[in-house]
Amino acid sequence: MIESIIDKDIELLIFLNNLGTTQWDGFWLIITNKFSAIPLYILLLYVTFKYYGLRRTVVLVLFIAVLIAASDQTSNLFKYGFKRLRPCHDENIAHLIRLVKERCGGLYSYFSAHASNAMAITVFFSFLLKEKIKYISYFLIIWALLVGYSRIYIGVHFPLDIITGGIIGAVYATIFYKLFKMFNRKFFT
Repeated sequence: MIESIIDKDIELLIFLNNLGTTQWDGFWLIITNKFSAIPLYILLLYVTFKYYGLRRTVVLVLFIAVLIAASDQTSNLFKYGFKRLRPCHDENIAHLIRLVKERCGGLYSYFSAHASNAMAITVFFSFLLKEKIKYISYFLIIWALLVGYSRIYIGVHFPLDIITGGIIGAVYATIFYKLFKMFNRKFFT
């Protein structure tokens, strides 16, 4: 059964990755670049500051930093635990993949830290701001899905890497948001 899932994952990767065209490569390289999200992060911090003030925003930044560290390091634990090669490093399928980046990246792929971190940010800020900004969750979910898909598009992750990353990021974000709320109740009320 696991082999069947992995085979379907490979087929889906090859299909989705090969939908790409050189006209769209630049767009997806921007989406996948972690520094491209800095304006979004600044905007989220500004909105948080506007609604919650400086002290809570400083505490929030600390919670977000630990959230991202947890998400990122869990990804590394999985990568070195499962040791599933990135598609661009797997000699059995590398010739079938459009590698859009200059280089493939790390050796292992399961699961995507980009997808996990993007979903962690999305879920945390969706919980935090949903009552203040009506459609924030939709915008953030679209952003996280684009980031996840960009990893498939450029040829460095399998779809299952993205799905798992998204789930783990969402779980971590839910836990950290609840901890943030508890901390706020204890120290800011």
